Amino acid sequence: MYIQDLHCISPQQTQTEPFFSEPLRHYTGNKYIALEPDYAPLIPAGLLRRTGKAVKMGLGAALPLLKKYPDLDGIVIATSAGGIEDSMKFLTQIVDYEEGTLTPTHFVQSTPNSLAGMLAILSKNTGYNTTHSNKSLSFEAALQDALLLFQEGACSSLLVGNTEQFSQHNYNIESLESTYKTEPVDSDKLLKSGTSGTVCGEGAAMFVVSKNPAEALAQISDVGQISSPGQEELHACMVSFLASNQLVPDDIDTLVLGFNGDQRYDFWYSDLISTLFPSQSVISFKNLVGEYPTASAFAVWLSTMLLSGQKCPAEALYKKGMQPPKNLLIYNHSKGIQHGFILLRKAV
Repeated sequence: MYIQDLHCISPQQTQTEPFFSEPLRHYTGNKYIALEPDYAPLIPAGLLRRTGKAVKMGLGAALPLLKKYPDLDGIVIATSAGGIEDSMKFLTQIVDYEEGTLTPTHFVQSTPNSLAGMLAILSKNTGYNTTHSNKSLSFEAALQDALLLFQEGACSSLLVGNTEQFSQHNYNIESLESTYKTEPVDSDKLLKSGTSGTVCGEGAAMFVVSKNPAEALAQISDVGQISSPGQEELHACMVSFLASNQLVPDDIDTLVLGFNGDQRYDFWYSDLISTLFPSQSVISFKNLVGEYPTASAFAVWLSTMLLSGQKCPAEALYKKGMQPPKNLLIYNHSKGIQHGFILLRKAV
């Protein structure tokens, strides 16, 4: 399937063109907060007041595309936590009101599929509508769903995207598992920090995908995933994934990897480079936007920019290779448990 258009809200200035024309935003600490647009022109005022951040970011990234492409055949959204802040507000109300009469707003917007439903209502899209919530493989599952729909001939164009918000509640829980760094670290030194833990991020990225290659920005050729592998099993899975697309590791010229500065888990990426891709360019992205379950959606946005001719920001260039991006492989994992691959190619 082919990416025809895209929109992204992230901790970087990804909403204005030309992209990367301004210096990248520098962060210190372990929370990278999204730079949100003015939602007033997009979302009705009455709805905007009652909308949680995850839904607002998703609406802000998706509605410009839905207005530009009003005849899409469906909407496929990925999110791991959904509107977790609204969930906590609803649970707090249960206690405060002693299980009495509760306002339904927080409950309605706490469910992961609230964004997909709201997009359908606001755009009057009555086509295929679903949400994938599979932890850190949520976005990969959404892409796989879209690929299957195209293969079955069930649609000709779709909106596919993600939304994920920073939640203090999730942050506190993950901190108990030592997920985040306890000492402040500059974003430009994150990947070489050599300490345990990473930084928390958030964002929303939306893509109009089509079976039509005309005027496409990039092609998403395939998506793969595996859970709880050993290193050799992961390498074999990667080689098999490429072989199913008539490729070998040497055919990949650019890797986009989910390095996040956590020395307990970054070896998965380093080992993959040294074993299968020693000469390829390597791009990092979590030092730009932080770690969150559907961060691979930002990786797809960044990869599409590179394949369509944008220059890679110096901060994202982990290792420079010899070839310009043509066959690009995204690999991301969460704590060495859930591993996902996304193969993109330059649109012909």
